[in-house]
Amino acid sequence: MSKTGWSNKLDNSILIRNGVLLTLADEAAVVQGDILIRGSRIAEISPRISAKAAVEIDATGQVVMPGFIQTHIHLCQTLFRNLANDLDLLDWLRKRIWPLEAAHTRESMAASARLGLLELIRSGTTTILDMGSVRFSDILLQEAQKVGIRAFIGITLMEEGEGVPPELKIPPAESLQQFKELAETWNRSPDARQTVHLAPRFALSCRPETFQQAAELARQYGTLVHTHASENRKEVDLVRRQSGLGNVAYYHRLGITGDRLCLAHCIWLDAEEVDILAETGTRVLHCPSANLKLGSGIADIPAYLKKGILCSLGADGAPCNNNLNIFQEMRLAGLIQKPRYGPAALPAKVLVRMATIQGARTLHIDKTAGTLQPGMSADLILVDLSQPETEPSLSWDEDALCAQLVYATPASSVRTVIASGKLLMHERKVLVLDETETVARAREELRYLLQRAQLT
Repeated sequence: MSKTGWSNKLDNSILIRNGVLLTLADEAAVVQGDILIRGSRIAEISPRISAKAAVEIDATGQVVMPGFIQTHIHLCQTLFRNLANDLDLLDWLRKRIWPLEAAHTRESMAASARLGLLELIRSGTTTILDMGSVRFSDILLQEAQKVGIRAFIGITLMEEGEGVPPELKIPPAESLQQFKELAETWNRSPDARQTVHLAPRFALSCRPETFQQAAELARQYGTLVHTHASENRKEVDLVRRQSGLGNVAYYHRLGITGDRLCLAHCIWLDAEEVDILAETGTRVLHCPSANLKLGSGIADIPAYLKKGILCSLGADGAPCNNNLNIFQEMRLAGLIQKPRYGPAALPAKVLVRMATIQGARTLHIDKTAGTLQPGMSADLILVDLSQPETEPSLSWDEDALCAQLVYATPASSVRTVIASGKLLMHERKVLVLDETETVARAREELRYLLQRAQLT
């Protein structure tokens, strides 16, 4: 650390020396050397940089790589961790999650967001696509802004559905107006790090015209539509009974498929729906831990990738996982395909890219995030692979390095996290949140929330 101490002013500079740089760029994917950050951007990558910087970090023995990008998160649910176990999707929603979400106040939402953001930072995630909430999404934006993580936060649309509490049934016009008001404030700049998007919950919670209105508004504002699709067989059966189609075919008939539609899960698709995804460029958000814990099934990611479908990774919400650890998602995503397709089903290099550059492409930010290159946003992490859990390191080529990250590395190996040139964590000390206070506040707010929810 320099004599000037840690500073998060954008005009400061950070020099990272002696790292193993996993750039994930097309050329020179792994190089040994230094990275210079000036302001919010990567200024230089070189075997040796002679410049001085306000802060210098010795990365000897550490991998420097892009920060992870998780494309399906529910920050509003972090407070519900460990409260919804051994249930399938629809019971999980109706008996636990929706009543708990309905009991949120602005204070409990803030506590839930902070706890989730703390965990995400500690495990190396610098960008999230979050489903948001029907209420208090402004709180999620504010909390993400305070810590500096890049966050796409949703306005959740829910107007109907069996078991949905009245507090979560919001008239679509009200939700769409809320989006417009927040977008005018948060989405003004192309470089904005916290933005709002539209998130109709799933096919059973919104009328067809609501999906269409949301998609049209997203086109006008140049933002995303984020929803769930074909997660659970019972859900798929209900959608077919209601519309005569599977989820993806239903969305396609509504005219909302395309490269701005992000679909979480996509487990139970027929061949026609897979072709729709490929032909329209619709994105798939893969959440293996949540899919296994809820007993939902296993998405056929190797088949989707073979078709050219863009797939990325997310942890989903804390009560269906029960953590937000991207290392676990990469590992599971690889392991669950091997019995079906063989040991080379999803190479580790593919999995690391799903958690970084493919996430950036999903969110249309790959010109600024997802790789380490001069001019890119300085969203990067330092991972210590010299720990007993990860040694020995036999090679620094990309394949071996990615396998080490996917199959041997715990989240605790992330030592330093930088987002837009701002130090969020260094040497495992989070600099933008008080860890003790964050946990204590979450416990306190959960106690009040459970009293309000009155779960049976």
